[in-house]
Amino acid sequence: MSSIARLTGAAAAAGVVAAAIALPAVGGTGAMFVSASEDLGLKARDLKEPPLAEKTTVLDATGKPIATFYEEYRENVKLEDIAEIMKTAIISIEDYRFYEHGPIDIEGTVRALAKNFASGGIAQGGSSITQQYVKQVLLNSATTAKEKNKALEASYARKLNELRYAMAIEQKYTKDQILEKYLNIAYFGARAYGIEAAAKRFFGVKAADLTLPQAATLAGAVQDPLQTDPSRGKEFKERLLLRRNVVLDRMAELKKITPEQAAEAKKTKLGYKGTLLPGGCEASDFPYFCMYVRNEILSNTDFGKTKKARTAFLNRGGLTIQTTLDPKMQKAAERAIKKHVFASDNPVASEALVQPGTGAIKAMAASRKYGTNKRKNEMSYNLVANAVHGGGTGFQAGSTFKTFTLLTALKQGMKINDGISVGEGYRAPAYWSFKNCKGQNMGEPTFTVTNAEGGGGGFKSLATGTWGSVNTFFMALEQKVGLCNVVKTAKSLGIERSDGLDLQEYETFTLGINEMDPVTVANAYAAIGARGKYCEPMAISSIKDRDGKVTNYKPKCKQALDPEVADAASSILSGVFTRGTMKGVGGIGRPAAGKTGTTDEQSTAWFAGYTPDLAGAVSIGDPRGAVTHKLNNITIGGKYYGSVFGASIPGPIWKDTMLSALKGIPATDFTPVNTARFGGCGSNCQPRQPVRPQPDSNTDGGLDEAQIDTTVTH
Repeated sequence: MSSIARLTGAAAAAGVVAAAIALPAVGGTGAMFVSASEDLGLKARDLKEPPLAEKTTVLDATGKPIATFYEEYRENVKLEDIAEIMKTAIISIEDYRFYEHGPIDIEGTVRALAKNFASGGIAQGGSSITQQYVKQVLLNSATTAKEKNKALEASYARKLNELRYAMAIEQKYTKDQILEKYLNIAYFGARAYGIEAAAKRFFGVKAADLTLPQAATLAGAVQDPLQTDPSRGKEFKERLLLRRNVVLDRMAELKKITPEQAAEAKKTKLGYKGTLLPGGCEASDFPYFCMYVRNEILSNTDFGKTKKARTAFLNRGGLTIQTTLDPKMQKAAERAIKKHVFASDNPVASEALVQPGTGAIKAMAASRKYGTNKRKNEMSYNLVANAVHGGGTGFQAGSTFKTFTLLTALKQGMKINDGISVGEGYRAPAYWSFKNCKGQNMGEPTFTVTNAEGGGGGFKSLATGTWGSVNTFFMALEQKVGLCNVVKTAKSLGIERSDGLDLQEYETFTLGINEMDPVTVANAYAAIGARGKYCEPMAISSIKDRDGKVTNYKPKCKQALDPEVADAASSILSGVFTRGTMKGVGGIGRPAAGKTGTTDEQSTAWFAGYTPDLAGAVSIGDPRGAVTHKLNNITIGGKYYGSVFGASIPGPIWKDTMLSALKGIPATDFTPVNTARFGGCGSNCQPRQPVRPQPDSNTDGGLDEAQIDTTVTH
């Protein structure tokens, strides 16, 4: 029985679909096929063509690429940017009559159907390049496993749908446009989607520069990219090499190349290079900032209503994301950290730099590399940021929180020289001495907060108490101004726990019992430097979509503090460098203010400081568990420390960073204090006494950073 007879017989068994496709072989003309198709309802159906998944590129503030994100690594290219030999190779092996036939290659389809009928199933596709493009669009559009399976199922129903869509595609586009679309959508294996990515991945060249052997290799790969994926090993490379030679033979058979050219090309090795594709934060030079940007998009509803939509926006959108990262400041932070803390050390130092008045994150650095290799002491989460942005639980911020109590006192009308007489220890007078923001009693009369070695008692003003970081003074001051008011001040400056849980509103709030991250703390201090103007942390300045449309993102700011209150706080905090806990480290040669912080028995240490131009926060602690792995009797950065305070390592890191980061930037002065408002004495003022800053303890009576002598023993 002839093939035609078989196909005619198949009509009865397979129904309208087989009959519609078999008819053209009987008449031998495409025109008859179209007429028969119309009679049977085989009409063009418009195909929805969602944009192809394309890589997203992240840039620093200067426009230099720093990271790439993608679901499918693809770089769309124009047909003219693809080597002619590549076009010839793909057409020769996939659809040699591509420029001659209409929507469907009738001869190929009938030949395939005859073979399928003889085998009792779908043994041969017979698809034109147009049909293959349709199948790839349907596959790429599928969002569920069911839809993907339907796009790939071996059935005549799927084939019929492909034919209908192919008819519409050929009406909509020229042959060149279809070929361009196909070469950009096709998967070649080794995680390379589209011809440009494949050329780079396989051979380290652009699609425009492909040679004959390379073009034949890629043309052969599209038939079964999983089974010829050279990245999977020797067996797969051998399959790909055989497939390449099949393509070369076909090109010679069609007289697209000479037999001699085919033979010469066959002599060449496969030449697969496996060029690493860019992408992911692990491959970035700035992984922690990269993680922040990635998680900002995935968590922020500005970029999509659902996480699924935001993920697609980032990984498939073909975006160009301009960020706030300043490479000069980033390098300054990295150098400063590397100088004081080694990557091999168990404690980890991390630092964030933020611009006052905008919230723009200028740098995020840490002493360890980002990654999953524990043998190399790498970190698998974002040390510099909160959990929302890929971070962990953070470290207790220690006495950096005393600044929020200071601000609250100034807000309530206390003057710089107003103060309180305190003893060597502090106990809450009663359970109701402190109330959290729910109105619950938080006082603990049975617990005593002490200063270092029992010292540091006497009258302390807002200035001297801050310079000496005196625990008993700040406990008494918090009692005076109200625990909830201090919490509200902190929250107004963006203070939230790194782990996302509610702030712990205990009486020791002012001593920094809450776990923080450097971005959050640096941004809070940046608001003081901006005279009370708080801006949300900002890492993305603009996004350009695949069509060239640019969306600019402006800082989201509010006036959180009375500017004059911020000025008075800056005046006091400036004295930390000259008369307080940073005196042994010194200033940076321009107006600056800040506060050291150390937690109970040196579990962690901090420094947060700012100028009107730049703010920064540095933390150090042991990620294995700061409480059980304290910073005492320890070697860090090649130096031995009996105890690590805020001025021991974080302060010097901050200083070295600022000296380099602000180099060449004109210094800006703080606004002078309104002395009429803050310069006199209040009703409880006492004659000032010379007070040498003393070491103080934190929540459980351990030493704090007020120890001025930062000399270390080698």
